[in-house]
Amino acid sequence: MTPGFEEGLKLAPFSLNRVDKQAFLLQRVRELCLHHQQHCQAYQRILAAQGCNLQTVETLSALPFLPVSLFKTLSLSSVAAEAVVKTMTSSGTSGQQVSRILLDKSTANLQQKVLVKIVSDFIGTARLPMLIIDSSVVMKDRSLFSARGAGILGFSLFGRNITFALDEQMALDHQALKAFLMKHRGQPILLFGFTFMVWQHFWQQLKATPGLYDLSQATLVHGGGWKKLQSQAVSPEQFARSLQQVTGLQRVSDYYGMVEQTGCIYMQCEHGRMHASLWSDVIIRDPQDFSVCEVGERGIIQVISALPESYPGQSLLTEDEGVLLGEDNCPCGRKGKYFRVLGRLKNAELRGCSDTYAAQL
Repeated sequence: MTPGFEEGLKLAPFSLNRVDKQAFLLQRVRELCLHHQQHCQAYQRILAAQGCNLQTVETLSALPFLPVSLFKTLSLSSVAAEAVVKTMTSSGTSGQQVSRILLDKSTANLQQKVLVKIVSDFIGTARLPMLIIDSSVVMKDRSLFSARGAGILGFSLFGRNITFALDEQMALDHQALKAFLMKHRGQPILLFGFTFMVWQHFWQQLKATPGLYDLSQATLVHGGGWKKLQSQAVSPEQFARSLQQVTGLQRVSDYYGMVEQTGCIYMQCEHGRMHASLWSDVIIRDPQDFSVCEVGERGIIQVISALPESYPGQSLLTEDEGVLLGEDNCPCGRKGKYFRVLGRLKNAELRGCSDTYAAQL
């Protein structure tokens, strides 16, 4: 019997096999589509223009999807204005339009609950001493408090004794770093940062003095765009290896996510694969006709989320290219699809936290 959504929230994030997960997600996401059709006039018009009959849809891949860029031009909401408790914005360079995501209390709570369950599956449930590879100014300046600030705030749930590694000029705060590592010597610690900033402001400043700081007990979780690093010919493998050589860091885990589907992030396992949880899915589509690609074929990443109740963000076509690697058989033991992100589509806007910051820098 397919679990209902509330029952599904109690399950482990990678516990259902393909058949059971697809049935669970189809039921939930179709309900979300019907909900938004009834409560969001713009979404209703989009479905009508497509001639979409949600009642006849029998597979996830047949459900309608929206281009993620639509949130930059339309205010899409399925709740009354007074029910909105938080407005999330994507990162953007100067003059660039940003996505605006309107959250009610229920959706915000769901996002936080699912984020905790997914990340805890990879790093454990204990709150670890946490070093954030960023400046605390990002949390004070409201003009910067977008996807970057929200990412820091979200991952702070997993930490205690939170310390920022960079000062207001984005220089390494040696005093704060030394005090943090001294206090937690010999303990497991958690590092979090956006990919380009970890490389540009952490590794670049430490590489002149390898071994100055011992991070052999640390786990680094990082995310955001790879576009700038790819232009510098830095691969994920080189990124992790370089940090290890300078700090002794052994455990590095990337994640894939976006402000348009906060909460449903895709964490990288110890075998380097991004994993879709019980509450999310990925579909790779052919850029020519949007047909579903087979395992091993490159295409546009479509992301599915069971969470958005306040806005129609349950099925989005991204501006990223990826490849599905398999399902239910990753050596790490987690069920569900696993995939690799190959980068931004050519001519797509710069929009990742790290890539946007890199462009501004």
